Amino acid sequence: MAMVERFGVAGGTSMAVTLGAGDRLTIRDAEGLQPAGLVVLEGDLGPLPERLLTGATAPGSSVTLEAPTASTVVISAPGADMAPDEQAPPTDLVVEIARHGANARPLPPPLGRVKAELHIDAATASAYKVSAGDYIQVIDVDGKQCSDFLAFDAARLDDGEEIGIDATTTTTLLGAAYPGPGLLSKFFDGRMRPLVEVVRDTVGRHDTFALACTAKYYEDMGYPGHPSCSDNFNGALAPYGIAPRKGWPAINLFFNTAMGSDNRLSSDEPWSRPGDYVLFRAMTDLVCASSACPDDIDPSNAWMPTDIHVRIYDKAQEFSKGNAHRMTPDAIPRLTRTSGFHDRTSVLTRNLVDYRGFWTPDCYAGNGPIDEYWAARERCVVMDLSALRKFEVIGPDAEALLQKAQTRNLAKLAVGQVVYTAFCYEHGGMIDDGTIFRLGLQNFRVVCGDDYLGVWLRQLAEQHELKAWVKSSTDQLGNLAVQGPLSRTVLEQVIWTPPVQASITELKWFRFTIGRIGGPQGPAVVVSRTGYTGELGFEIWCHPKDGVAVWDAIWAAGKPHGLAPLGLSALDMLRVEAGLVFAGYDFDDQTDPFEAGIGFTVADKAEDYVGKTALARRRANPLRKLVGLEITGNEAIGHGDCLHIGRAQIGVVTSAARSPLLGRTIALARVDALYADLGRTVEIGKLDGQQKRIAARVVRFPHYDPEKTRVRA
Repeated sequence: MAMVERFGVAGGTSMAVTLGAGDRLTIRDAEGLQPAGLVVLEGDLGPLPERLLTGATAPGSSVTLEAPTASTVVISAPGADMAPDEQAPPTDLVVEIARHGANARPLPPPLGRVKAELHIDAATASAYKVSAGDYIQVIDVDGKQCSDFLAFDAARLDDGEEIGIDATTTTTLLGAAYPGPGLLSKFFDGRMRPLVEVVRDTVGRHDTFALACTAKYYEDMGYPGHPSCSDNFNGALAPYGIAPRKGWPAINLFFNTAMGSDNRLSSDEPWSRPGDYVLFRAMTDLVCASSACPDDIDPSNAWMPTDIHVRIYDKAQEFSKGNAHRMTPDAIPRLTRTSGFHDRTSVLTRNLVDYRGFWTPDCYAGNGPIDEYWAARERCVVMDLSALRKFEVIGPDAEALLQKAQTRNLAKLAVGQVVYTAFCYEHGGMIDDGTIFRLGLQNFRVVCGDDYLGVWLRQLAEQHELKAWVKSSTDQLGNLAVQGPLSRTVLEQVIWTPPVQASITELKWFRFTIGRIGGPQGPAVVVSRTGYTGELGFEIWCHPKDGVAVWDAIWAAGKPHGLAPLGLSALDMLRVEAGLVFAGYDFDDQTDPFEAGIGFTVADKAEDYVGKTALARRRANPLRKLVGLEITGNEAIGHGDCLHIGRAQIGVVTSAARSPLLGRTIALARVDALYADLGRTVEIGKLDGQQKRIAARVVRFPHYDPEKTRVRA
């Protein structure tokens, strides 16, 4: 059976691939309307179609070519920058290569100039030296293959002292099972000194709990004499004077293990795909060792050990930091990226977190969450929310598609208007919430939190044979939220709108206008009167190339009014006070809009839509309800804490925050409908839910401005 490799060509970029004789190359336009280009640099692909993918294609359209000889080709996904009021983003192409016969899967291309590399055959291990500052890339060549990793301080080894990575110290210092790219990225030794930093991780699932496999493990399983990683390490490390051990406490990259709530260590097949990798940076001179685990008696290597490849890159090179994100398990991975505002936010803070695949400030060094919170409530704040997912829904059946996909009646949505809505599965559970902008008669923009929504919308269009395209525009639209009582005052100085568009002063709640920054020749923007804070506020949508200019203009206009930057920590306080729900916390695919507290989004419309029957049944027979809680005392409360009446659990806390304005801890919680009446006393269970209880009372929510007078101001 031919091996199939999958790559992605991002919209507006190109990539080179190598083919062997007989290999089959497929170029697929997953979203439709995206042209493709192909140039043969070496070899021959025979006669090429006059037009590969013309840009007038349906989602999923493809062409397949077979290479008669070894060839190198460049594939491009051409496209220009998209203005914020346009709907033609360049989107990704999927490239698939089916290798013929004995043609081997090539190693993934290097990340940069390679200083040294070594190939580790299945069931073996190797040791190698790495200089301080250099990068170490450990690659899973064929996927689902574990690789144990050891690192020792080389200088201490020269003095006869073995000091290596200490998983217990690392876990204790980080408060996490293992490091990842970002702030909490270091592996420490027993002296609490960092030895390696995690720069990139395309898997995000590893083992730091158990030993590298040992001879004893195989003996106890009935396989005496079976090779083990620990024995292989002993042989590889002997030339460096490192004493052998029965079992090495290694960092097992790609191994899928977890400690359960039942205090049991579980394991399963690795999550890694072919070409996945972890990129480290040496914090000091190191002696390292890597293995290709020989375990073929359980799922740890998917029952078939394969090879590992290690590359060393010079410290003079620079690599972006990031995790890999996939919208579906088989999707092309995307490393954590930065927004068009990153050049400005990153000089104000180092506290950046990977939020939905974007490096986003959690809080700012010169302010802090409490100060940022008060700035939003009393003055004005600016926040980078570019991580929100954007989809352009266009075509003659665009409205018909969205009428089937969500709970609002779009027939009532005017051009220039925005509506908040819910997207549900057939059983009534929610896929996501989001807003829909109507840019034209059959032109819509969906803004939500989850990439998968775009996949699902395309599947729905195909299922109902609707002529509509769903084009990803996240990378073409930066989103800067300007929120607070003085937000209109600030933006009046910045946003120019033509006579046919509403001015900032005229813009009504849940409407948008199209304008420019500073005047008719300034950067193009779309401005919506929307937000996630419960305050008067706006969102500015622009192309990332204009992000710095947009930030600078707003920053300059806002400074006299006390404008401050806002991070995710302060935003969480604001949205919990305002009763605004968050995916994965206040709702999921087991929660319907009524149980999520947004039943108002379920319209009584004639058209059939996904989940309509289930939602009618759920509305008539509610089982659970979202309520507000006021908590007695100052104990920390968090998502997932159980709610009890007596011994019985009757609900769960979905979101909680300490409210600076109200001076108490508040929460949103989903409870059995029988116990949702206002004033009801309940208890929050801590520890195991029974040994410790914290009193709380069911109250109306939103806790802050329940009539929404401020946001409507």
